[in-house]
Amino acid sequence: MRVSAPPSPLLATAGAVPGPDDTPDSTVAWHYGDPLGEQRTAEHDVGLVDRSHRSVLTITGAERLTWLHTLISQHVADLADGQSAESLLLDANGRVEQHFVLTELAGTSWLDTEAETGPALLDYLRKMVFWADAQPAAADYAVLTLLGPRAATVLAAVGLDPLPAASYAAVSLADGFVRRMPWPTAHAYDLIVPRARLAEWWQRLIAAGARPVGSWAFAALRVTALRPRLGSDTDDRTIPHEVGWIGAAAQGGAVHLDKGCYRGQETVARVHNLGKPPRRLVLLHLDGSADERPEPGTPVVAGGRAVGRLGTVVDHYELGPIALALVKRSIDPTTALTAGPAAVAIDPDSVSAEELPQAGRAAVDRLRGTGR
Repeated sequence: MRVSAPPSPLLATAGAVPGPDDTPDSTVAWHYGDPLGEQRTAEHDVGLVDRSHRSVLTITGAERLTWLHTLISQHVADLADGQSAESLLLDANGRVEQHFVLTELAGTSWLDTEAETGPALLDYLRKMVFWADAQPAAADYAVLTLLGPRAATVLAAVGLDPLPAASYAAVSLADGFVRRMPWPTAHAYDLIVPRARLAEWWQRLIAAGARPVGSWAFAALRVTALRPRLGSDTDDRTIPHEVGWIGAAAQGGAVHLDKGCYRGQETVARVHNLGKPPRRLVLLHLDGSADERPEPGTPVVAGGRAVGRLGTVVDHYELGPIALALVKRSIDPTTALTAGPAAVAIDPDSVSAEELPQAGRAAVDRLRGTGR
């Protein structure tokens, strides 16, 4: 059964249209009457997105970071005050179960994640405390996101100065914090504020010059940035390598390759050193003339054979209909593909060049006499 946040009070904003039913964004504004124009605003001016449907957790206690470090995929044991990192929880086979952003600030570790997965994440953390001095709890806080090159100007106008200068840096508010993010645009700031003051903060930021922007715009910019969303662009077989989540916090990754034991580490190390992931995340361009738009989860087909699945499907103000998709790594980017009623094509710029041979694979090849 879908777990979702209650409807946002900001849906009372003039022009707000809620997200489609049975989607993760059904409880916040999908747009405010001009979804394509809102994307331009978020990319070239300053837009404010209601992301209050995210689940926010806190962890307190003197051992919170060293304890959390043993459970998750990112290196956080020495995360400094005012720093953030993306991270994952993996299952025993290295498949992604949870994705969240972690911020360490003033003696508390803050985690924000999807509404659907927040309760399960909290339940898992509580079960794993044992004797550690760490206290995970739900927090009645909400997320707002400012996007665009004038975002810093708006934040300064409401008295938030100095602002975090580097990606994943955070500074405290009177109650909450503001965090700079490297996506979905180059100028992105998350505000984590008390849910009881959500409307107050919204009005302050709008009065300072931000324009309301829906989750449609956020999704479109996220897709072009090749940033997957847990549950929308992943499935129960997804491993981190397939969706670009490998890397240290400073690199924008969610899996540190040089940290010690955590659940699923064996798969991460094996794929990194010896093999390639079976699938990869790509940007697809969809034929806009099709009678119907394919839904997320629709198989991507080549020559009558399923070779992948659609994730987020959205209209972009410049690129038209686009989607993220997980497709088999063996598929040539020039292959003719379909998804439901629509012809689709892989954007070649979304396919990274193949990496150099892994150290482990090179060693095996040398032992077999096949390496150079």
